[in-house]
Amino acid sequence: MLKNFLTVGGWTMLSRILGLVRDQLLAAFMGAGALQDAYQVAFRLPNMFRRLFGEGAFNAAFVPLFSSVLTKEGEDEARTFARRALGVMLVWLLFLCVLGEIFMPQVLRLIAPGFSQAGERYALAVSLSRITFPYLVLICAAALVAGVLNGLHRFGIAAAAYLAFNVVGIAAILFASSFLPNVAYAAAWGVTASGVVQLGLLLWAAHRAHFGLMPLRPALTPRIRLLVRRMVPGLVGSGVGQINLTVDTIIGTLLPSGSVSLMYFADRINQLPLGVLGAAAGTTLLPVLTRHLAAGEHDAAHSAQNRAMSYVLLLTLPAVAGLLVLAGPIMIVLFGHGSFTEHDALLSAQALRAYAIGLPAFVLVKVFSPAFFARGDTRTPVYVGIGILVLNFLLNLLFMKPLAHMGPPLASSLAACVNVACLALLLMRREALRVSGMEQIRMVKTACAAGLMGLVLVGVQAVLVFPAGLILRVLWLSGMVGLGAVLYGVFLHLSGIMNGADILARVQRRLQKRRS
Repeated sequence: MLKNFLTVGGWTMLSRILGLVRDQLLAAFMGAGALQDAYQVAFRLPNMFRRLFGEGAFNAAFVPLFSSVLTKEGEDEARTFARRALGVMLVWLLFLCVLGEIFMPQVLRLIAPGFSQAGERYALAVSLSRITFPYLVLICAAALVAGVLNGLHRFGIAAAAYLAFNVVGIAAILFASSFLPNVAYAAAWGVTASGVVQLGLLLWAAHRAHFGLMPLRPALTPRIRLLVRRMVPGLVGSGVGQINLTVDTIIGTLLPSGSVSLMYFADRINQLPLGVLGAAAGTTLLPVLTRHLAAGEHDAAHSAQNRAMSYVLLLTLPAVAGLLVLAGPIMIVLFGHGSFTEHDALLSAQALRAYAIGLPAFVLVKVFSPAFFARGDTRTPVYVGIGILVLNFLLNLLFMKPLAHMGPPLASSLAACVNVACLALLLMRREALRVSGMEQIRMVKTACAAGLMGLVLVGVQAVLVFPAGLILRVLWLSGMVGLGAVLYGVFLHLSGIMNGADILARVQRRLQKRRS
């Protein structure tokens, strides 16, 4: 599981780095204003449906069923089920896409109520949304094919295919802008084109795995009905985070112009650890838990889940400390260029700190949710999710006036903390989550190591003031990040969580094997 975790995490990290480059181009060319706000709203709509119908509810319902059929009935039956599911999905999504294209002005009034109907942002957002909306069909179909590959334990190619989104997006911004009215149109067309490339790559990978997925004529077979029954409640249960972010966007459109953009770029930095660790944990844990539970290996299932919790906290907690301390310099170095001013970067850093508070909770939700899905329970996360949605909305209303662009991120973070607490309590009551005393001590030591690292960085930052000039700033930030990593490693070694000598010995043995 650790190998698959690192494989998915590695490819996802590369994708996030390319995504960072893409976001830097968006910030430099469009800044934080009406043009950027319109594009972000246009992208939020298909991206939300992708997370809900593709990576979220559908994947949570499909992967356990597919893995179970593959284990018990063989490849032929599993392939037929996947092709039938793909046929049903495509018909439903094409219908939804056509409706969206027709009624896009009405949809925008719902998800962007702050955009004046007579204003520039509203008209531009409608046009851009109509360009990006077909991405919904393409990427949801791609998520199903990726789910099949994950069920076949081909995690690498499924994760690698998502690089296409950022590669195509960067190319569109750099090379297509001169042929279109503005950069926002180029970025929007890049979104849809990337969906074509991703789906094509994944279908090719499935074909190479001798698992062709030509869709079958839609039919509501008993197994498809079971899939739908499990999927529908999961639309809320597995998509709480995305729905909360969409609520944040809705509230953001009611704030001053540029607020949506400030929150977006803050969320993109927050998504680096969240996307890498959350995606890796959820993607690799679900089929592992499903296999152990199907075989009646409950102790192994508990062990796998505890290892996943340990891995993500070991890597998430230092990220939280680093983001809280270095949010300002990070945003200035990465985005404070071109049309995105240094003042905009500092405002976005405030939103980043608010998001970072909830980062461990956001990631742990990805670890706890598969424990329900692997047991065929997609309803319980729904009931929790509905309550979390209401809480997030109320907190947004409470914070939006006094905290402005920091309000929605802080509301999402607090709601995520409540969400993960509820899921953990429910799992423990059902004896589906057992954390030993040693594991608890390990988590406390990890938190202390991350906290100490953050305190030392605060002291160093007070002595070594953030310099002027891009090159000096990059060197300063790189030095601080490197110092934080070294300090964290030392504190982990001193606390007994990891042994530095053992790690060096393992690295040396692996290098020797490669040389030989």
